[in-house]
Amino acid sequence: MEVTFGNQLIALKGERVSLGDKAQNFVAIDTDLQVKTLQDYDDDYLVISVVPSVDTGVCDYQTKTFNKNLASFKNVRVITISNDLPFALKRWCGAAGLDHVVTLSDHRDLDFAKKYGTLLEPLRLQTRAVFVLDAERQVIYKEYVEDVSSHPSYDEVTMLLKEVTK
Repeated sequence: MEVTFGNQLIALKGERVSLGDKAQNFVAIDTDLQVKTLQDYDDDYLVISVVPSVDTGVCDYQTKTFNKNLASFKNVRVITISNDLPFALKRWCGAAGLDHVVTLSDHRDLDFAKKYGTLLEPLRLQTRAVFVLDAERQVIYKEYVEDVSSHPSYDEVTMLLKEVTK
């Protein structure tokens, strides 16, 4: 699959995720420089919001919007993952006043990017994408945004979670 970044098409690298897949475990770093894996989160539902960098307008909006829209759902955790350094993620969370947001950095090994097919290899960034996992860690929603400067489908994710968490 290719996505548009700026005015160029870039092929995504890594394994593409499909609906119904068992989510692969991954290794990333949190804002306290601790290693985290998918297995560290035992919530019934995980929304993994993938952004190129929290320091850009759309990524900032995406992170804040998913956290705001899904804050009232019980047993749903939102994780934002990017290749930003953990220090940048921590600074962004503090500046945004969001101390409850889970942000993970994939900068070290690109483990998530390779396993979920989100790597924009020539830029060493991740594309914009969203994955929703259920309690068994099956993928029940996936979206690879075709133009990296566009927003994901916030309403679709919210509607899906309203339906499955009834």
